[in-house]
Amino acid sequence: MTADNADTQPRVLVVIPTYDERENLPTALERLRASVPDADLLVVDDGSPDGTGDLAEEFAAHDAEVAGRTAIHVMHRTGKLGLGTAYITGFRWALERGYDVIVEMDADGSHRAEDLPRLITAVRDADLVIGSRWVPGGSVVNWPLARQALSRGASVYTRLALGLSVRDSTAGFRAYSADILKQLPLDEVASAGYCFQIDMAWRVERAGGRTVEVPITFVEREHGRSKMSRSIVAEALVNVTVWGIQERARQLRGILRRA
Repeated sequence: MTADNADTQPRVLVVIPTYDERENLPTALERLRASVPDADLLVVDDGSPDGTGDLAEEFAAHDAEVAGRTAIHVMHRTGKLGLGTAYITGFRWALERGYDVIVEMDADGSHRAEDLPRLITAVRDADLVIGSRWVPGGSVVNWPLARQALSRGASVYTRLALGLSVRDSTAGFRAYSADILKQLPLDEVASAGYCFQIDMAWRVERAGGRTVEVPITFVEREHGRSKMSRSIVAEALVNVTVWGIQERARQLRGILRRA
């Protein structure tokens, strides 16, 4: 964040993409309003067949009556357009309205709202703060060993392929400073699934931004099904491999020019 914002309370927006999260969303919103009462929330719903978007509207209206201000906003999209595009849409909405910190957070309860104040505090001295499962102090609850191995393996492979310093590159609980998002070419971000998280972390690092990882406890969802699929894993594997080859080629060209 900029020096101008260092001694003032930042305006925070939490972006929450949803698709069929009717069972989980009310609890997530309640915990967020309790943990970060000064933050605003933006639910980006991809036309959930289970009525998640309508439920979010009801919750937002009730919260506005109780709080005396509109803190929860709802954006309705026409279909399942993907996690990455939902966040990019949320980022643009936040930047247009002058927010200082933009948070990514799942609606399924896996990201604990109680951990969010630590991320917001840390972003005062960073451009990107990641709620990490794989740094000392981080942990996961009720996750099968196969999912843990997949997540850890993806982060290790990403670090080797891209030279990325982040230990939990696929983590989706994170806070960005508006300053760094303004510097990034958001129009060029095409990753749709969980690869989006890797893509954004790498862009921040290449832009010279400072990334900090804060340990969190990740809790497996209680209701509904995970959005993880083979196609999402394949997208991440293919993209990271291609990016890694391109990065090594760029480095080699640089060496040859200097030689």
